[in-house]
Amino acid sequence: MAGDVLSQNEIDALLSALSTGEMSADEIKKEEEQNRIKIYDFKRALRFSKDQVRSLTRIHENFARLLTTYFSAQLRTYVQITVASVDQIPFEEFIRSIPNMTLINVFEVPPLEGNILMEINPNIAYSMLDRIMGGAGISNSKIENLTEIETKIMTALFERGFDGLREAWANVAEIDPILKELEVNPQFLQMISPNETVIVISLNTIIGETSGMINICIPHVVLEPIIQNLSVSYWMQTNKKQLSPENMENLKKRVRHAEMPVTVELGSAEISIEDFLHLGEGDVIQLNKRIDVPFDIKIGGVLKFIGQPGQLNNRMAVQILEIVKGGEESE
Repeated sequence: MAGDVLSQNEIDALLSALSTGEMSADEIKKEEEQNRIKIYDFKRALRFSKDQVRSLTRIHENFARLLTTYFSAQLRTYVQITVASVDQIPFEEFIRSIPNMTLINVFEVPPLEGNILMEINPNIAYSMLDRIMGGAGISNSKIENLTEIETKIMTALFERGFDGLREAWANVAEIDPILKELEVNPQFLQMISPNETVIVISLNTIIGETSGMINICIPHVVLEPIIQNLSVSYWMQTNKKQLSPENMENLKKRVRHAEMPVTVELGSAEISIEDFLHLGEGDVIQLNKRIDVPFDIKIGGVLKFIGQPGQLNNRMAVQILEIVKGGEESE
């Protein structure tokens, strides 16, 4: 009860129990003492704070959205990927939790040391492969019998898909994911100590009518150099970061040299489809404006100036007569 906030109904019930003798103050103290004792498993050491776990959850929610977009385009079918859970467990427990035969991509993430694992359930992997090969996305879990061509296709698919992690991690660290190897038997993976704490992000994945899990395993040793970047205070400082004077000046220079389309509207006219189909060379379309009426000058499709036609160095030109204020609102 020490860390809980009681509702008013619970408070009333507790006071009622004390007043009627159903519960004594000594019993409450005894229960509170018992609740203070928590069993701690040193094999499941919690190396990440709740704040850091929340930050990792936000990062991979963004990554899940990027993966959904990427796989939808590549497979041309309904794809939905969402974060199911984010847990910190020993590496040995993660290895035991995944199938004996599955698809595991091992990625390097320089400049960070160590590797990141991306485990794809065989149902999902073969559904993707079937879609790429022109099928309906039917899963056929024979992961231990991957041919060389199938391995190449799957490697290319997930290598490009994992590029989205670079964008998802941009606010925390600049990483460059590189596929190191593809493995089908998790027992052969000896990246780190079995008792080393890892973060496991489980992504609930739906490909057409097939569903399964994609698990991303990130060892603590990989995140240790940037662990302080996962705090809320760092995210807030990053979001509030101002551009330096040098960067601001470079931005202004680029804006000044940016090209914008300039359009001068001489007028407009309405004609029937039949007249349009019979237009030919030499025909005249009468516009709704007189030649002595100023023209609208639009910049990027937005009315900005009023002008009149003219000539400059034997070339057609437009002279600006008036600046239109509030052009954006008028559009």
